[in-house]
Amino acid sequence: MPLYDYISLHPDDPEKSCRVCSRGFELRRPIDRPALEVCPLCRHEVKKLISRVNTPKITKPFSVTDAKKAGFTVLEKRDEGVYERQ
Repeated sequence: MPLYDYISLHPDDPEKSCRVCSRGFELRRPIDRPALEVCPLCRHEVKKLISRVNTPKITKPFSVTDAKKAGFTVLEKRDEGVYERQ
């Protein structure tokens, strides 16, 4: 499930936010659920923030044998503009 970040619409006003939503909080929710409109603790209005995206990290570059095992055709440049299969 993805993580969503929320913050109070009025972070500087203690009458309209609690200490949790005034600082912002992170919540794990299913994708098909609508965004929160109120803080789960104080019931004041919150907005969803744009947060970071989790992308996979490749630790090493693919080698020629890894590419061949994955089903790719590996070409090598022989002369100017001429490529041959490896």
